[in-house]
Amino acid sequence: MNRNTGMNAGQIIGTMNGQQVVGLDIAKHVFQMHTVDMGTGEIVNMQIKHARVLAHFVNKPTCLIAMEACGGAHHWARELTALGHSVRLLHAKAVRPFVSGNKTDATDARAIWLAVQQPGVKFVGIKTAAQQATLTLHRQRELLMKMRTMQTNALRGLLYEFGATFAKGRKALFKEVEQALEDLCAQLPQMVKDSLHEQVARIKALSQDMQAIEKRLALQLKTDPQMQRINQIPGVGLLTATAAIATMGEASAFKSGREFCAWLGLVPTQTGSGGKVRLGASPSAATPTCAPC
Repeated sequence: MNRNTGMNAGQIIGTMNGQQVVGLDIAKHVFQMHTVDMGTGEIVNMQIKHARVLAHFVNKPTCLIAMEACGGAHHWARELTALGHSVRLLHAKAVRPFVSGNKTDATDARAIWLAVQQPGVKFVGIKTAAQQATLTLHRQRELLMKMRTMQTNALRGLLYEFGATFAKGRKALFKEVEQALEDLCAQLPQMVKDSLHEQVARIKALSQDMQAIEKRLALQLKTDPQMQRINQIPGVGLLTATAAIATMGEASAFKSGREFCAWLGLVPTQTGSGGKVRLGASPSAATPTCAPC
């Protein structure tokens, strides 16, 4: 996230770098805009329908449009940037202190307008369409993995009720499950056997779907030079390389690699009695799948 130098001494509130500041609270159907007309001093607080957003800004003088980095924000940031406007995405935590009174679309838009002008505010890097597409694949894979884990644990539990136990690990389960179902043939009704066989097939199908997504990610890795550079780091594989670049957005949004690591959750941890510090993280942090809103 970029470190904004903030307002300069004598700067007029409502402008940044000579551009009029616009706070835009996005939604599914109706957007809320807050700005101040620098010519008349009039406070403009208006609603814009989803389909009319680009038409509203297309003929406007170049301005700085601020939005919260939530669902759809990166898409609108790309669209408005293409019209020639400057766009800044703010984390919700940076906006929240400026929400005054009851939380409405109008107060949110005003809070965004105020927050973007604060000294030292950090901006969220705008993601490209390709980066968001890569993150979509990671999220689909993550969901499939959760479903597979739930189905696998449920299968173990169901068979345990009939005295069947298995070694740890998914591979061990599938190596022994067919034989276990045959051994339990006398105890299990045919309808239960059929249902358990279907569950085994369902788990295998989920694994195949995950492999298909990984193949698509591998194709993405071959076409993206930045992902290839990350992939050359020892210990970094396909999933981490593709997720890191896709999650990063604009590399210039971080002042250093250390700041990016901290943003991902890779924080220094103490190891051993010698007090050595290393970068450590949980598996989920090592393979990020999404960016914070």
